[in-house]
Amino acid sequence: MATPHINANKGDFAKTVIMPGDPLRAKYIAENFLENAVLINEVRGMLAYTGYYNGKKVSVMGSGMGQPSIGIYSYELFNIFDVESIIRVGSCGSLQEDLHLRDLIFAQGACNNGNYANQYNLPGTFCPIADFNLLSKAVSVANENGYKFKVGNILSSDTFYDDSSSALSWKKMGVLGVEMEAAALYMNALRAKKKALAILTVSDSIINPDEITTALERQTTFNDMIKIALEIAE
Repeated sequence: MATPHINANKGDFAKTVIMPGDPLRAKYIAENFLENAVLINEVRGMLAYTGYYNGKKVSVMGSGMGQPSIGIYSYELFNIFDVESIIRVGSCGSLQEDLHLRDLIFAQGACNNGNYANQYNLPGTFCPIADFNLLSKAVSVANENGYKFKVGNILSSDTFYDDSSSALSWKKMGVLGVEMEAAALYMNALRAKKKALAILTVSDSIINPDEITTALERQTTFNDMIKIALEIAE
């Protein structure tokens, strides 16, 4: 069952995979939230583990940065390793004045400025959306725990350093934040008839450069979204 990117066997992955971008965050989740976690992949340093959360079998794996990277890993998980749900837990930049550091965003839809959807030869613009069941469960858990969150559109951008400074164009359309992976994840899930949701933590602000977290903080302190993802894992 091994692929060029994942050296694992059928059955090594749970039906739900929690997927941060950073493989070191995957390691952090496995070591701090899972019981009896076993390393099941380290090809290209993209660490993956399977363990148990409150008696429930769960896997966690890094995705890397950008739609092409998560596109590869999520495709293989959905179509080769029989994974049913992928919940992305990632950081994002806020595009709205009322979203601040460590606030949560549940990505109901994922706009994008890339070409990932071109492969489907669709006669128009495709709007990739989250699985409603996962989304509604995440909202319930967040409300029960008093987490500050918003639900809405995000932008999956192919550019981190954007020479066009286009963020304000997305802001005025009500887009909540910008990251780099969710749109491809949602497209792969929809094509495979599987489930996906992106839960994001605000790590910085596009409109207020003074609001920013460190790499270590992003790796080890964004625990609210991790707890939600683990609670709703099926």
